[in-house]
Amino acid sequence: MFITDIRKEFYDVVVNQRVALLVSSDIDALCACKILQALFHCDQVQYTLVPVTGWQDLGTAFLEHKEQFRCFVLINCGANVDLLETLQPEEDSIFFICDTHRPVDVVNVYNDTQVKLMIKQDDDLGVPSYDDIFRDEEEEGGDDSGNESDGGSEPSGKRRRYDEGEVERRIERQRAMREWEARRREILFDYEQYEYHGTSAAMVIFELAWVLTKDTKDMLWWAIIGLTDQWVHDKITHMKYVTDIATLQRHVSRHNHRNEDEDNSLSIDCMRISFEYDLRLALYQHWSLFESICNSSYTSCNFKLWSMHGQKKLQEFLADMGLPLKQVKQKFNSMDMSVKENLREVIEESSNKYGMKDIRIQTFGVHFGFKNHFLASDVVHATAALLESTEKDDSPGDNFIKALDCLSRSNLERLHGGIDLAKKKLMAIQQTVASCICTNLILSQGPFLYCYLLEGTPDVKLFSKPMALTLLCQYLLKMFVYGILRCSCLSLLPLIIAAPMDVEKRTVIVLGIPPESETSDKKNFFGRAFEKAAEGTSSRTLHDHFDTSIIELKMEDRTKFLDALITLLS
Repeated sequence: MFITDIRKEFYDVVVNQRVALLVSSDIDALCACKILQALFHCDQVQYTLVPVTGWQDLGTAFLEHKEQFRCFVLINCGANVDLLETLQPEEDSIFFICDTHRPVDVVNVYNDTQVKLMIKQDDDLGVPSYDDIFRDEEEEGGDDSGNESDGGSEPSGKRRRYDEGEVERRIERQRAMREWEARRREILFDYEQYEYHGTSAAMVIFELAWVLTKDTKDMLWWAIIGLTDQWVHDKITHMKYVTDIATLQRHVSRHNHRNEDEDNSLSIDCMRISFEYDLRLALYQHWSLFESICNSSYTSCNFKLWSMHGQKKLQEFLADMGLPLKQVKQKFNSMDMSVKENLREVIEESSNKYGMKDIRIQTFGVHFGFKNHFLASDVVHATAALLESTEKDDSPGDNFIKALDCLSRSNLERLHGGIDLAKKKLMAIQQTVASCICTNLILSQGPFLYCYLLEGTPDVKLFSKPMALTLLCQYLLKMFVYGILRCSCLSLLPLIIAAPMDVEKRTVIVLGIPPESETSDKKNFFGRAFEKAAEGTSSRTLHDHFDTSIIELKMEDRTKFLDALITLLS
């Protein structure tokens, strides 16, 4: 059931309960969790935080906590499956779900008692009407029994005519039932065919804080990071991003206006959020400009930096800007102030000459005191790198806590550590993309492009993680489409990438993304396609990820699984 009044139907209910907070391992969910934690601390709500990485984790977490808790809050998980069927809870358990995954399962939508959906109604949900997909038992059963017990006292001719009429009515009912079921299957197929994402969970929870008049600048910054995560990982359309940016900009203006007269507005530990029209260069304020240009997908794809011609073009671009190499190759903080003053305008002017008309993007930045300045995308990259860190043998739970910590402004050291990890990750992605293109690892399989990372590939362990593999996949497709196949019909194809996941279990992680185009609606059909291909070939797959377009597959079944996909999508 959709919640219409989030304060009355959600917060007023949980504020007097002990709450189990089950949070998915993605940046938007972490940000929503931080906002909700801050609200719970305000009102002294008792809660237990449990990170979950997939459906198995969610089932285990529920089994461990179902005796102690009646209220469960699920962030970025649980909406796109029949939750009651999956978890089999007691009748007094209530699930509050704040999830960006679409489509929302119809049973969750029409369950009035146990499932409460904290989902924005202005998203284009397209939920089928109740009568189209559910029938009451009386309707199904009909009056099939007839009235045969009374028939003994009637003349046989009259009874026969009555029976014939009853048979005709029964046949008519069965025909109508078959037609309704066929129509139902068609409606559900159309509704569930594509996977996509709705409004950021952090934004939904921030709006709750605003309604409660308990919103702070920290909460607003977390909501901004949640939205930016959706943009960085290409989950929403550009139009959706710009619309949500405008909503957050109004909140930023309100907070900045509210704090203008406060004495601490210029203190050493103040926090100032600003709307910025900044460069699409990853981490450039914490790196050198040269490294950032080389390792950002937007510039790297446009220059074709895997080739000698691309490297030469980059040198020409730097010369056109009139920036000395010495300045460009040193850390951004160490560049001359005279160079930094109008750097954005200089880069934008030269970028337009080289066909990069979208080098600047609407975003937000934050100042902590006088020294620390971060863009929202910097924090997204840093948090993602900590969340999927492979440097130490930390458990996913440990990485989750570190990533959660780096979002607090009291923990800037951890954030800077995350930025260093993110630089290594972006360099690994760039090198892998160049390697895949130079060795022709991307193959056309007919209805889609396919790339398989071999076991000996450098940094292959990093790409066993979903977010890192997603970034690589998007980067590869952009590079292939805009750099190599600018006018080819292959440029309209989606991409499937597979990478070794667990060498001992001999499994690979398989991920599919929709075709790359400026008008793409970001709707992904691979979730359903993977299910059908696995069923049709009895491939040993594990559909454990909350994104249905990411699965685990046994290495031995890879060939037959791919063959089935080609047949299915041709």
